[in-house]
Amino acid sequence: MAGTFAAARQKSQRDKLYGLLGELPPRKRPLKARKLGEEDRPEYLLERYMLDLNGLEPVPAVFVRPKRGKPPFPAVLYNHYHGGEYRNGKRELLEPRPVFGDRRPYAEELALRGIASMAIDHWNFGERFSRAESEVFKEFLWYGRVMWGMMVYDNLRALDWLCARKDVDARRIGTLGLSMGSTMGWWCAALDARIKVCIDLCCLTDFHELIATRGLDGHGIYYFVPNLLKHFSTSSLNALIAPRAHLSLNGNYDKLTPPRGLDTIDRELKKVYRRLGASEKWKMVRRDVAHYETAEMRVEILAWLDRWL
Repeated sequence: MAGTFAAARQKSQRDKLYGLLGELPPRKRPLKARKLGEEDRPEYLLERYMLDLNGLEPVPAVFVRPKRGKPPFPAVLYNHYHGGEYRNGKRELLEPRPVFGDRRPYAEELALRGIASMAIDHWNFGERFSRAESEVFKEFLWYGRVMWGMMVYDNLRALDWLCARKDVDARRIGTLGLSMGSTMGWWCAALDARIKVCIDLCCLTDFHELIATRGLDGHGIYYFVPNLLKHFSTSSLNALIAPRAHLSLNGNYDKLTPPRGLDTIDRELKKVYRRLGASEKWKMVRRDVAHYETAEMRVEILAWLDRWL
């Protein structure tokens, strides 16, 4: 009975969180996909698509099908970072980037483990880049839309498309990202229980501590959701992921994740996971670094995927 009550409360909180994201296209509108081509790479087959996710603007996407293992594959919905690199987008899944120490890109890293992956270009990134982020934000606002809400919506619809593929095991879906991609990961995992494993890297930001340390301008304008703090803290939002597997990796010198805020989140989520009998499924890793992935973090991420996905 207690489990039923907890599940009902989580659903109510998810509905409330989703409702804060502004006026969004219908959640169940039909999905359309046009395959643009494919490329044979050493460890995987790269498929390129143009997706109709929102009815407003086509969304370029890539799907990485591993050569190892057999379908249906576990899969990771990969979320690209911001960093002011508007032309980066989904390429980050496929190419080495400095913020990852120019290590092997995650498309290859995952494929070597028999894990499929996909990524989209978020609004105004990659092939969708067209103008200043603030201009997009302001236009959306006039129509009752929230930029972050539109970005999250697209990602959830990408999840719909990923789960519907016959070569993907919809029971084994993870999400992964750094910086903006980290935030996208824990928002989507909080909103959609189909995500069984959440890995966020360098951006589990405590909202209230960010205000206290005057760090708001460290985030782009896309990040801000009206009325959010009237209803949620970072900890209560992330509690919606429990009891699913959640790994968070952060730098103690990262201005976007104030240390006292990390202390708070870790303390609160340990309580939540312990209460649900799933203490082993929450882990926060902290290193004395700034806003980037280290080799040690990469090892933690791959071990977490091996264990839970």
